[in-house]
Amino acid sequence: MGIHQRSQQIDLAKIKEKTTLTGEHLAKKLARDKELEALIKGEDDRILLVIGPCSSDNEEAALDYANRLAKLQEEVKDRIFIVMRAYTSKPRTNGDGYKGMIHQPDSAEMPNLLGGVQSVRNLHYRIITETGLTTADEMLYPSNLYYLDDLISYHAIGARSVEDQEHRFVASGLDVPTGLKNPTSGNLNVMFNAVYAAQTPQNFIYQNAEVDTDGNPLAHAILRGASNEYGDYVPNYYYDILIKVIAKYKAMGLKNPFIVIDTNHDNSGKNYLEQIRIVRQTLINRAWNDDIRQLVRGFMIESYLEDGRQDKPEIYGKSITDPCLGWEKTASLIRDIYQTLGQEH
Repeated sequence: MGIHQRSQQIDLAKIKEKTTLTGEHLAKKLARDKELEALIKGEDDRILLVIGPCSSDNEEAALDYANRLAKLQEEVKDRIFIVMRAYTSKPRTNGDGYKGMIHQPDSAEMPNLLGGVQSVRNLHYRIITETGLTTADEMLYPSNLYYLDDLISYHAIGARSVEDQEHRFVASGLDVPTGLKNPTSGNLNVMFNAVYAAQTPQNFIYQNAEVDTDGNPLAHAILRGASNEYGDYVPNYYYDILIKVIAKYKAMGLKNPFIVIDTNHDNSGKNYLEQIRIVRQTLINRAWNDDIRQLVRGFMIESYLEDGRQDKPEIYGKSITDPCLGWEKTASLIRDIYQTLGQEH
């Protein structure tokens, strides 16, 4: 066969030995997970922000960011609930480029997947235990989920994975919020079929066993824009599209209708500064329409310590994948959201 084993099998017990939450840290995570569940169910009317680096390529820079974000969370906690993006698996359209910390724990070195699993656990564990924030990650590889699922509070399924049956079925067995993006084509029926599958009990083979799931009522939609056959970006956060998405949610009778606006990717055309305008425009739409206000209650924002991106990890805290808002613009935007939400009430 063309698959060759490079190293020994992963010893999961050893990997988790020093990064398993206990005591007050476990209690803190579970309490925040309950808050997040209430928010998705509409029992808590705060806005959800899933915010952080496009890809967490450097543990210390990510921790630096997390500590700043945790202080800001305290400042805005009565109107905004923050989950930090600690994304460690990066999808690549053609397979080239940096694939995330799980592939390269040191972005300047060769791939080391066994070391990557440990580094990813270390990162999520440190963010939770050192800052009190809980974390989000992309479920790029469902087969790797059991290495990390005890630490992650929010899973995202990306535009290239959302049509995959295994991603949908594994999502149906999760007990934390899972956002499913529209595909790159922008086909909203694909996204809604994925949400339906994730909310429905499923039966399949997982980790060499036949498993049954209960369905995940916290699965929901993420609008990330699209690209057409000419390579043009096609945003889907506009007012008229939101009305259509809400109508589809109601027609399908899905549980806990909840919409997150991904402010980067094809919505911004990867112009990271556009994220600020997209948030502001969406807040105006919320104020204009009660249905939008009740269902559009989350933003996914790419943000790091420094503005923009770089090809190599030369500047501390600057993205080596998609461009991000720097910290000063991030803090200003979060405070702007907070003030605007205060005017809604």
